Amino acid sequence: MRMSGIFLLAALALPLAALAQSSAQSSAKSATQTAARVAAPAAAATGIPAYVSRAINDPARAADRKDDQRRKIADVMAFAGVKPGDKVLELVPASGYWTRVFSRIVGPGGHVYTVWPDEMAKFTDKSFADWQGLVKSTYTNVSLLKEPAAKLSVPQKVDLVFTAQNYHDYHDPFMGPVDMQKFDKQVYEALKPGGVFVVIDHAAPAGSGTSDTNTLHRIDPEVVKQEVESAGFVFDGSSDALVNPKDPLNAKVFDPSIRGHTSQFIYRFKKPAK
Repeated sequence: MRMSGIFLLAALALPLAALAQSSAQSSAKSATQTAARVAAPAAAATGIPAYVSRAINDPARAADRKDDQRRKIADVMAFAGVKPGDKVLELVPASGYWTRVFSRIVGPGGHVYTVWPDEMAKFTDKSFADWQGLVKSTYTNVSLLKEPAAKLSVPQKVDLVFTAQNYHDYHDPFMGPVDMQKFDKQVYEALKPGGVFVVIDHAAPAGSGTSDTNTLHRIDPEVVKQEVESAGFVFDGSSDALVNPKDPLNAKVFDPSIRGHTSQFIYRFKKPAK
């Protein structure tokens, strides 16, 4: 009789245990689904827009892909905020690494103006000639503008002005040098209200000012911030996507020990909306 009671209790306990396990599994699944729903907006907010990914994966820029990870192009484009339909002004596009992606992002409803300063002709003539054919066939929403470095102009107001690794050049003797207060004001005037100016450049040591622009091809980030803000811009954020803590900041950017891996700052400035 006693054994029968034990078997009976055991028989009753098994379904209860199974029920408890099922309930626990259900609760865990529910918690996981809730966490996923909570995390989803954050993931979307920090992700790369689909139109940026499509532009980066454009078959026409297959040769550029070997540099995409190093140059963090997806992060840069997301930080710049460029989107379909935008008008972009790119300063000193050189081989067009950034231009190709800008072109595909803004699409047929947008446009990309590329400025080729007259003073840089000896460095850019070949690239300019190559692009003359590309804009007639592949990148028909890109315009080539040859003009003096100190006289920036664009056919229409733009949403974004972008320059990568060339802001420091405007300080150098071969470019004039350019009066940067006037130049940054011209950038300001080229933008629509609410438009942004994105500057990427090789970092020089803090406090070095512009002393390294013509030797190491670097510039103190604080100088850039001060110059651009003096034109009326509001500092709108920075990205550390291209920061390299191993860069000593005192080597020429073409030195084999650091070339292609310099520590670079990415600053975004906004023209106030009126």
